[in-house]
Amino acid sequence: MDAWFAAIRDFGFKDVIDILFVAFMIYYLLLLIRGTRAVQLLKGVIVVVVVTMVSSLLNLSASNWLLNRIIEIGLFAIPVVFQPELRRALEQLGRGSLWNFNLLLHEEPNMVHTVNEIVKACQVLAKTKTGALIVIERQTGLNEYIETGTRLEARVSTELFINLFIPNTPLHDGAVIVRGTQIMAAGCVLPLTENRNLDKQLGTRHRAGLGITEQSDGVSVIVSEETGQVSVCVDGVMHGHLDEEALNELLMKLLVPQKTSALSFWNRKAESR
Repeated sequence: MDAWFAAIRDFGFKDVIDILFVAFMIYYLLLLIRGTRAVQLLKGVIVVVVVTMVSSLLNLSASNWLLNRIIEIGLFAIPVVFQPELRRALEQLGRGSLWNFNLLLHEEPNMVHTVNEIVKACQVLAKTKTGALIVIERQTGLNEYIETGTRLEARVSTELFINLFIPNTPLHDGAVIVRGTQIMAAGCVLPLTENRNLDKQLGTRHRAGLGITEQSDGVSVIVSEETGQVSVCVDGVMHGHLDEEALNELLMKLLVPQKTSALSFWNRKAESR
């Protein structure tokens, strides 16, 4: 009790800041792993830690020794098991607006033109129920996925988008990746989502469109060939059943640069939800 009273007596402003920072980091970690397989793994880790504490209190020497060895091995295994989540966390730290002062030094591409062309193409593709998957690169480079397809480096246009997704043509099966006002490549292979709670009726196109947004900050636009519905995925979240106006509004919000303060850290993730 004397130790507790001493800790309370010495409690100061720095301790408040310290507690708030730790609370924020835990909250942000939970946001990162929400909806992924890491949630179940984290529950397993908590169970092992609690059982270890109980075995220590009950003086169960053999059980406590075994559980401590498991925890020690787990410390080396966690970076491997949680690799996708750790990668996402580090990428989002790097994408924070505090580090983006260099963006003020060069002119942004005309993303309004890109958005308009994508919206018009999606309306045509939706009416004909032609499946399509378009990924727009933001701050995280997508070169590793561009290299899996056929390089085009062509100017964005509605007509080109439509032609690329015509069934039974060489480049229709796969994703089109856009950078600024250029279509960089078509027929690209994307990673599938790790979200096991996704609707079972969603096919590979939707799972790939969602998967790329879990691995990067890119925005994917999907046209379903079964229903003609248009969806947008960003930060591992899918926004479905978008009409022309809603699609245009959402893409403008996500892709057209907004005048924001350099202190608005983590703002991109908040805007996408």
